[in-house]
Amino acid sequence: MILVTGGAGYVGSHIAAKLSDSGREAVIIDNMSCGHKEAARGMKLYEGDLRDVAFLDRVFEAEKIDAVIHFAANSLVGESVENPLKYYENNMGGAISLTGAMVRHGVKNIVFSSSAAVYGEPERVPIMEDDRKDPTNPYGETKLAIERLLKWCDRAYGIKYAALRYFNVAGARDDISIGEDHSPETHLIPLVIQAAMGKRDKIMIFGDDYDTKDGTCIRDYIDVRDLADAHVLALDYLSAGGASEAFNLGYGTGFSVREIIEVTKKVSGVDFKVEIGKRRAGDPAVLVASPEKAKRILGFKPAYDDIEKIVASAWRWHSSHPNGF
Repeated sequence: MILVTGGAGYVGSHIAAKLSDSGREAVIIDNMSCGHKEAARGMKLYEGDLRDVAFLDRVFEAEKIDAVIHFAANSLVGESVENPLKYYENNMGGAISLTGAMVRHGVKNIVFSSSAAVYGEPERVPIMEDDRKDPTNPYGETKLAIERLLKWCDRAYGIKYAALRYFNVAGARDDISIGEDHSPETHLIPLVIQAAMGKRDKIMIFGDDYDTKDGTCIRDYIDVRDLADAHVLALDYLSAGGASEAFNLGYGTGFSVREIIEVTKKVSGVDFKVEIGKRRAGDPAVLVASPEKAKRILGFKPAYDDIEKIVASAWRWHSSHPNGF
């Protein structure tokens, strides 16, 4: 049995569904602060807080957990700057409680949902796993702190981990049963799609004077379906005795804000309004991953590394679920 924390959220629900597709039993813990019951439909769901030790023990005793995939966390960068205590209390508190339960119940493998935010401003592009980690916000700091917690738990208790550092996740499940439904929405692709759907009167580009091919920021996008495959590969790697490692998950190719807008106009057939605004503080010009380590060690083979495919799947989800779940 695989425990998926935060499994009613966007990424967690896709991984839980992928586990089910591959014939593996999964059980979800989610406090439903950001999750959706509809995203966990057909899965066993325990509603509760990871920081509740007694609750966690009940789940571990009832389900005989073999491994954990840990997603549950607050994840809004701007909010983390405004309210760092919330992020340390929830993200760190949940991780400490969860690893404690793993120790008590003899569970040795965990796949951790980390983030490219652990790097901060990149030293080089593409970013490698051993590059400097210097987060520029409390969200990234908590992800890095949890990676370090897991390192020490490996040494002390023999817990093996795969820390998967995502870049920009987008897209939806093939059958569009689950997709991205955040409130508030902060991610570029769904924001642009909202403009195409008429739910926003325009899309704002924050700065067009960066040192990039068209002056707008460049990011590495990864399809949530490829991300789901990577989690299963990481589980297999750990169950086969793999050592604790961190892996970047992206495609090694960046797309600019303008390119995302143009692809969305093409996919949707809608020519929506675009305005140029000032740069936002702390936005690096280029964030692109090197996925070579994941390809070499995990056998990661992306199937959806085409920005038009990614935007098209997101468009299908949002246009069929105009008000989310």
